[in-house]
Amino acid sequence: MIKKAWGGRFESNPESWVDAFNASIHFDKNLIDQDIQGSIAHATMLAEQNIINQHEAEQIIQGLKEIQQDYYNDNLELSESLEDIHLNIEHALIQKIGQVGGKLHTGRSRNDQVATDMHLYAKQHVHEIIELVESLQQAIIKIADEHVDTIMPGYTHLQRAQPISFAHHVMTYFWMLERDKSRFNDSIKRIDMSPLGATALSGTTHPIDRHRTQELLGFDNLYENSLDAVSDRDYIVETLHNISLTMVHLSRFSEEIIFWSSSEANFVTLSDSFSTGSSIMPQKKNPDMAELIRGKVGRTTGHLMSMLMTLKGLPLAYNKDMQEDKEGLFDAVHTIKGSLRIFEGMISTMTVNEERLHETVHQDFSNATELADYLVEQNIPFREAHEIVGKIVLWCIQNNKYLLDVPLEHYKSYNDKIDNNVYDYLKPENCLNRRKSYGSTGQEAVYHQIKVAKQLL
Repeated sequence: MIKKAWGGRFESNPESWVDAFNASIHFDKNLIDQDIQGSIAHATMLAEQNIINQHEAEQIIQGLKEIQQDYYNDNLELSESLEDIHLNIEHALIQKIGQVGGKLHTGRSRNDQVATDMHLYAKQHVHEIIELVESLQQAIIKIADEHVDTIMPGYTHLQRAQPISFAHHVMTYFWMLERDKSRFNDSIKRIDMSPLGATALSGTTHPIDRHRTQELLGFDNLYENSLDAVSDRDYIVETLHNISLTMVHLSRFSEEIIFWSSSEANFVTLSDSFSTGSSIMPQKKNPDMAELIRGKVGRTTGHLMSMLMTLKGLPLAYNKDMQEDKEGLFDAVHTIKGSLRIFEGMISTMTVNEERLHETVHQDFSNATELADYLVEQNIPFREAHEIVGKIVLWCIQNNKYLLDVPLEHYKSYNDKIDNNVYDYLKPENCLNRRKSYGSTGQEAVYHQIKVAKQLL
């Protein structure tokens, strides 16, 4: 039986199934690098403050490095009865270097220790998420650059609305991701804080130097209040929120790709590398990666809601409930990083079916608003123009024609101001390039937005 770190107060040990329920080692072993990094900084500071001697600090630091290597060589035994990664490492350290290993925990509690680990973990992975977001943005810019002049139907209510540039459409997601990146970047200043040295809740009588461990761990800031340091999980909620919102944006893009790659639309063709087949229908090519990303939003949003409910009503300072902060964050980080990598690959290898898109915008009524604008330019009030075009569209539907097919004589029967130049006016490419307003789908405006996006990256 392994001796409990807190066993002195107790007359008996919990049963094994209680240990299993209480333990977090199965998931908080993900924090081994952060825990050892924090412990090395703490040991270094203890020696500098003459709380332990330099030889003891060197023994501890060397032992910690060996334990880290043992873990990655599958030579570190982790026990449920030791509850978590912190006590497992401490136990292994004492076994490796003797009782001097027990001095490491001087001036420190598991409360500030785990908080430090989580800050280090969040900081590292948020930076990695930002890098992955930028890689996806680069992929979006590349495909946009190639398709400024590719025209597609723009939709509202999933009904064809007006012709737009394919580049303009996909660049929408660049800007969503840019806002996501901004939120992640802004959150860093609340993540980049050191709780180490707050101990359980009230600080310590030992002459520790919290500013020194802050410096050693590369934190920009330090918690001013020891209670706040060990009980704050706002940065985890914020990270889960930012992950969830980014995943929502990926889900929206996924839905578009799923529709675009359908037989009915056939706007794009996904690479075989990012598609799967059917076990029964040999002709199928399914956009499973996009569908999985769309589905995983429920998972990340669930972790956000779970964390909010865990914190609701918690008194200060540390409570065991806070052990529930880890699995959700670990899984959300794993989910978004995988989703961003998959999305970048899916976009980079996707083929845009330009001929199909060209055919589509020449066989719909997405240029109807152009006809109304044309009539407005003939000094016809917009409401009257709207009604005239509506009647023309109805006639086209009844006669299996599109606006470019309507004979001039028939146009003139609605209003004699309509001239032969109406046909040039209604061509999809002209519909696009007459749009000159900033941020619009016109060629000049789209090229400008891509230029601005490149400068941002």
